[in-house]
Amino acid sequence: MTTLKRAVASLQAWWTRLFILGVLAALLLDIPFWIDLTAIGLVLALSLVRSPRRDDHPTVSVLCPVAGRWAALNSPADKVPSHGIRAYGQAFAIDIAHPRPPGFSPRIGWGLRQRRPDEFSSFGEPVYAVAPGTVVAACSRQRDHRARTTWPGLLYLMTVEGLVRESGGARFVVGNHVVLDHGEGVFSLYAHLQRDSLTVAVGDVVAAGYRLGLVGNSGNSSEPHLHFQLMDDPRPSAAAGLPFRWIGIEQDPTNTDPTWATGEVRDQIIEGLPANGQVFVARAALSD
Repeated sequence: MTTLKRAVASLQAWWTRLFILGVLAALLLDIPFWIDLTAIGLVLALSLVRSPRRDDHPTVSVLCPVAGRWAALNSPADKVPSHGIRAYGQAFAIDIAHPRPPGFSPRIGWGLRQRRPDEFSSFGEPVYAVAPGTVVAACSRQRDHRARTTWPGLLYLMTVEGLVRESGGARFVVGNHVVLDHGEGVFSLYAHLQRDSLTVAVGDVVAAGYRLGLVGNSGNSSEPHLHFQLMDDPRPSAAAGLPFRWIGIEQDPTNTDPTWATGEVRDQIIEGLPANGQVFVARAALSD
């Protein structure tokens, strides 16, 4: 059953494509309603199949994939699954970006202008391997699109862009990315990287702290940030997320950025796992 669930989940892009075709067929072709409704319902049911949970997997200790001062968003310290869904192996995923400047207002406006990615300080920051490993996936050709930080932009991201990327497969959702195999069934994913910034290729063996690429704004991303996760399969579409802790980060309960939290920032510290809105400092990587 585990193997079957993983195989069905890995075909997520095909379920999205078939769903779109089913809707188009219902609108354009003279197909009996019950046949089309049954087909669409079956595809929807298959699209909801997820890889088996690995919530009981031992917590994996790894280095932090960045250096310097960062803030957390969508952290598994606050909830699991951290991003609201378990698809693409992101049950324990975390998003990180630079703390916002003083006086910054998180208010989302209605303007049509979307800011360029290089207007954000996180854009172009180095991303490092969290442990020794072998590169099993690397993609760097997707563009860094403008930020989606207004209501029209977010609506476009969640509808038109989202549907197109879902139908294209996991690699278009995570954007430019690297996946490392650390052995013993543990893989790390670094997503939304900058176009043409990768320093590795499939088959390369890297040391902990090796620079993999730069933070970008590719894939399903509203603004430049790094999406990081551990998983039990090299394919995000077939993977279950694994819990982790970062070694060597400095955490202070009074050091926060509330603009990165949807509610009140927690005042408790989970060692190695910053919560939403908590600011942390990561030491420099071991090698570059």
